[in-house]
Amino acid sequence: MDKEKKILLSYAEKIRRIKNAGIDNYKTVNQRVQTDEMDTLDNRLQRILGIVKKYDNNPKRMIYFVMYDIEDNKVRTQISKYLIKKGCTRIQKSVFVADTERKVYNEISETIKEVQDIYENNDSVLFVPVTAEYLKAMKIIGKNVDIDIILDNKNTLFF
Repeated sequence: MDKEKKILLSYAEKIRRIKNAGIDNYKTVNQRVQTDEMDTLDNRLQRILGIVKKYDNNPKRMIYFVMYDIEDNKVRTQISKYLIKKGCTRIQKSVFVADTERKVYNEISETIKEVQDIYENNDSVLFVPVTAEYLKAMKIIGKNVDIDIILDNKNTLFF
């Protein structure tokens, strides 16, 4: 039995193929959306804290958030998989944080812009650069969150 070669497609090309398969007519009305499983809050916090601890102020690197509001389930799933593949850490369902080289930041933003241009949409994607100091000053409200101890923030209140 001959094995077929696996063709590697860019995410923009995958979205183009989804569009050609009828994405323009695809509507989601009151459907339960199956989302990617998320790490536990503790695991996500550890990854964020890893960024803060290892950050060495290298001008070739940058820390940034990627946040999106994407209506189409297929596109949203492809974008989230793409961001994870590019090294972004999911911190909420539609919010990622990344610590990458600037060229990766530019590559991600250009790819997502290309995907946005492929189909008719009212979606939005925000890229928000932050400093390690701002990331360290974040406040997280949740159960069983011990980030205060790790960061030595003595004035943070968690519920």
